[in-house]
Amino acid sequence: MTLLRTSTLGLSALLALAGCRPSIDAPQHENAGHDNANEQAAPENAGVHEAPRQQAANAQAAPPQFPHPSAIPAPPDVAAPPADAQRTASGLASKVLAPGQGTEHPAATDRVHVHYTGWTTDGQMFDSSVARGEPVDFPLNHVIPGWTEGVQLMLKGEKRRFWIPANLAYGEHPRPGAPQGMLVFDIELLDFTHPPAPPTTPSDVAAVPANAQRTASGLASRVLTPGEGTEHPTPASRVTVNYSGWTTDGHMFDSSIPRGQPLTLPLGGVIPGWTEGLQLMVKGESRRFWIPANLAYGDSPPPGAPQGMLVFDIQLIDFH
Repeated sequence: MTLLRTSTLGLSALLALAGCRPSIDAPQHENAGHDNANEQAAPENAGVHEAPRQQAANAQAAPPQFPHPSAIPAPPDVAAPPADAQRTASGLASKVLAPGQGTEHPAATDRVHVHYTGWTTDGQMFDSSVARGEPVDFPLNHVIPGWTEGVQLMLKGEKRRFWIPANLAYGEHPRPGAPQGMLVFDIELLDFTHPPAPPTTPSDVAAVPANAQRTASGLASRVLTPGEGTEHPTPASRVTVNYSGWTTDGHMFDSSIPRGQPLTLPLGGVIPGWTEGLQLMVKGESRRFWIPANLAYGDSPPPGAPQGMLVFDIQLIDFH
């Protein structure tokens, strides 16, 4: 099941238009609330992976069902918040099960590392990282609203029980596979990290500079940092990259940098400008690309996808 909600566009998007698509859902596990982090890339806005078109902006992703080695019994107060629960203005209720340490709370943009178990109010466990024996890690603002709000109340090491109203979870009439109504979660905040600052907008984002290399297709690029060796990826390669993308007015629509997580994806499954451009690169190289609309999403793209010529800074970390 998945706690994560759909990310905004994203590398995945790039992939998506190409017929592939990786995406990032909401907390259900990076499997629970997140989708598989590396490939999923969770591109935020438009990128390369399959995920992006998903761009159902704040749409909540349907949680996948996972086999549970052993169901964890529901707490005795699963049916309704007890009288001693704290409540917020949104209707979120919670109570601390084990105190944490320090005074710092995660922000909505932080990555959190958690263990959790979720039940419906009839006591049915629908997902658990504890049962899988594997904590999950994801950006806190990529999950259902009840998680985003609730985990910000916690301290590192704290364990807390949440009663999340339907309007802060999947709703009373969720998509198939998602749990319905109020949900109860026990969450342990193991750790959290602040994301790196987003990159600044390039000074040459508005137009291709005179010193850029151009290919017959109209793709333009220039090397920012040279790489090593002489081997280039092919369309059949899987590449691991960091990237940031801007429209020509300087708006950054997606970046792996603030997520602190490179993206791994099949080079043949992304927008044509990426497939062509990364084949020009060697391992370790960073390059800026000016990708014409016909090699990206076009001048009349689907909802959520960036329009016109796009500018990407891409670092090729590895490929195989």
